[in-house]
Amino acid sequence: MSALQLIQSVIGHGAVVVGVLLFCIAAIGLLRFRDPYSRLAATTKSGTLGVCLVLLGVLVLEPSWSHALILLLAVALQIMTAPVGGFALGRAAFRSDAPMPDRILFDELHEHLAQEKAAEQARAERDAGRDAERSTAPRADA
Repeated sequence: MSALQLIQSVIGHGAVVVGVLLFCIAAIGLLRFRDPYSRLAATTKSGTLGVCLVLLGVLVLEPSWSHALILLLAVALQIMTAPVGGFALGRAAFRSDAPMPDRILFDELHEHLAQEKAAEQARAERDAGRDAERSTAPRADA
């Protein structure tokens, strides 16, 4: 085994091991944190970096242009979709009134959602009143 192959093997296996360790850290964070927002932060951040490192390690161990292209596509998709998915899950948790962490001092989004809910309720009442008028109004063909 040449020195270059040894360095390549150490770097590749090291990246894979660090990626797997990040997955373990994400799993520990998922189990240890109490609120869904901290759990999401732990899993999306370390999960994204873990996938990227594992894929990079595989590329270093098995270098080829086809592997590089697949790796680039996989990393780009992971980096684009994982934060968006984490944001969507966090928003869903917030909208379903999941408990906030104790250290949060103020919540600006809560007031905005309360205004949205009030406007939606007023719209629903207005539409219900309009439907009631239509049902009690005499029909022209009757």
